[in-house]
Amino acid sequence: MSAPPGAPTTTVTSRRATFAAFTGAFLEWYDFWIYGTAAALVFPHVFFSGASSTIALLQSFATFAVAFLTRPLGAIIFGHVGDRIGRKPALLITVFLIGGGTFLMGLLPSQAVAGGLGAALLIALRLAQGIGIGGVYGGGSLLALENASKGRRGFAGSFHQLGTPAALLASTGIFAIVTMLPDDQLFTWGWRIPFLLSGPFLLLGFYIRKNLPETAAFTEDSTTQKRAPLFALLIEQPKLVLIGIGARMADAVTFNIINVFAVSWVTSTLGMDSSLILTGFVISSAVQLLVLPMAGWISDRIGRRPVYLTGIGICAIGGGFLYFPVISLGNALSTWAIIVLVHAIGTGLMFSIQSALFAELFGTRVRYTGLGIVYQGSALIGGGPTPVIAVGLTALAGSWWPAGGYLFLACVISGLCIWWAGETYGNDLAGHDDEQVPLTSGAPAVKSS
Repeated sequence: MSAPPGAPTTTVTSRRATFAAFTGAFLEWYDFWIYGTAAALVFPHVFFSGASSTIALLQSFATFAVAFLTRPLGAIIFGHVGDRIGRKPALLITVFLIGGGTFLMGLLPSQAVAGGLGAALLIALRLAQGIGIGGVYGGGSLLALENASKGRRGFAGSFHQLGTPAALLASTGIFAIVTMLPDDQLFTWGWRIPFLLSGPFLLLGFYIRKNLPETAAFTEDSTTQKRAPLFALLIEQPKLVLIGIGARMADAVTFNIINVFAVSWVTSTLGMDSSLILTGFVISSAVQLLVLPMAGWISDRIGRRPVYLTGIGICAIGGGFLYFPVISLGNALSTWAIIVLVHAIGTGLMFSIQSALFAELFGTRVRYTGLGIVYQGSALIGGGPTPVIAVGLTALAGSWWPAGGYLFLACVISGLCIWWAGETYGNDLAGHDDEQVPLTSGAPAVKSS
């Protein structure tokens, strides 16, 4: 397959936009990982110490979950701002909601100092962060994509996705250091260090975004928006929304099965140490730093669909049938190898090009909203309930295979959605919406918004 029309070019603005997209994603996921770690290890002692250990842990995890309630709202609010006013204003606000919230958490009083006030403020900050996180994905992706040339969008978009494994490695390393402190120091001031470090990241992210111009595609688009972007999207392009959500199901379900559910299954059913899997995901995240840009680069040359379908196939076979038998062996090398195969390569091939693929499905004046709805919708359907579904199915069957079958089914759904979507890498993001059609015949055209 020949390369898409348009010679790849790189400008100073596109390079700065790509770096800005990376820093934004890094900040978003740095918050996600350190909060998840703190919710498991620290917050039960700091904010909920008056309850039993089990109740304190449940209360702590509840503060982690509340952010998911406001993420769809953030996708709608900032999708509207980003599609009607511009990408840049939305991004400047979201960076403060996310990074500022994390920084302020590091200053909250403990239960021993202020009773329940600290927990109440923690929940309020998490709700505000959920709104910011819900709105940042679309804008962060488009910052890189709408400033990149047609022949480099997959590669540019992969650097936005690169923020996820980079943030995992950074947050894991920082928390590994602070948890070496004695408990009395860890629970008083040590845990605050990772949160306060988000302050410099926030200032850097804001400075980079503030000094960037509006994205090229948004500036050049002359389409008049007659409706609110959300209504235009749902009324005129509902099939594309469903295709996008379905396409991401394989990634969302696979990660939650092989990580969240598998850690619980390994410890409770097999009686193994969870560090075996956790170490494997640290290794896998390091491998993803190489896989993601490579997958984006390849997709710019052969198309999004073959790369994405390869990732789905690896997850369907490796995650659905091989993953649990391999980790049941208890061998470190084979466990780490299957994690790298399914996570770093399988989900990596999909994750790397998702932002480019989804951006190419939608017209300019609904694109920010479209990316937010697709990403948060798939997280709500395929991410949040997956561990609970997997636990229930496994308990009924007394074996891992229903969880593997559920993962395989999600991959089949995603494969059908990707196939029906057609090839998109030749679409012009800066062109008129009604001129954007997938390259594969029979695929749904992107209608004018």
